[in-house]
Amino acid sequence: MKLLDRINHLANKEKLQPLTVEEKQEQHTLRQEYLQMIRGQVVNTFSALKVVDPLGEDVTPDKVYKLREEMGTLNLD
Repeated sequence: MKLLDRINHLANKEKLQPLTVEEKQEQHTLRQEYLQMIRGQVVNTFSALKVVDPLGEDVTPDKVYKLREEMGTLNLD
């Protein structure tokens, strides 16, 4: 994972010496990219969520179905 390696490299370098303006900008851009990637993973995981009550009834929130529909992954099992 080159993105995370570069983020860590810049963070470690920053502990030893100040980063240049270009490195600070790169660090900010890479961190934003990484956060966007993580948020995407969370949304994908959330969209696959299925909630079942003790009686076995599907009680998945409507928000999850709406998200699936927006993502084009609506699956009516």
